[in-house]
Amino acid sequence: MNKLILFISLLILVACSEKKNPQEIIDFAIKTHGSHLFKSKKLEFDFRNKHYSVQYNGDEKVYTRSFQDDSLGSVYDELSNSSEFKRSINDTIYQVNEEWKRRYGNSINSVLYFFQLPFGLNDPAVNKEYIGEKYINNLGYHKIKITFKQKGGGEDFQDVFIYWINKEANTVDYIAYSYATDEGGSRFRQAINRREIRGMVFQDYINYKSASKSDDVENHDQLFIEGELKELSTIVNENIIVSTPK
Repeated sequence: MNKLILFISLLILVACSEKKNPQEIIDFAIKTHGSHLFKSKKLEFDFRNKHYSVQYNGDEKVYTRSFQDDSLGSVYDELSNSSEFKRSINDTIYQVNEEWKRRYGNSINSVLYFFQLPFGLNDPAVNKEYIGEKYINNLGYHKIKITFKQKGGGEDFQDVFIYWINKEANTVDYIAYSYATDEGGSRFRQAINRREIRGMVFQDYINYKSASKSDDVENHDQLFIEGELKELSTIVNENIIVSTPK
């Protein structure tokens, strides 16, 4: 009986010692990626023939997107958290209805969100939960589940993200997420082409899709290991420029 009690006590001790703090893991990842430097810099890059930028001024953030359209000409979009979406065409303000303001704004937000990761994971609306460990390609990962509070979580506050953070390198190597818009679905992203620019780490992704919408996003790591995910596209951010605003 004493041996059984000792064995159970050891199991409890091990279980308690293995409980990880998701906040500490996220903080380490943000520091490793240099994301804590973002608010002191202006970031620019090209993605799918469009030029994007992000700049912070205190609590204000300004996102821009510019591109050439065959029928419209030169298009410039601006989105900030202090004013509504604005569009200019050939340097003239263009009136956009509310529905398209929302669509254009969501499109810009999505691109900039992934570009800046793991920056943003300490926003007040973010909930963090440690959900275990996983080995992928013989490397150990912390699994962190991210959900959002309705207040401050944006239109997509119901989305769920899973981050696989390398236990040794503290890098975000894989991301999975489920979304409710456009009839819903899920994606799994594998980080590639990691590079450092002025102390900040940037990376591209291979984008995968599950064969079934019913697959639990938390299980996408196992589907990836088993080769059950379909490759959809490659997310490549080009011509990255990091500058210090005057």
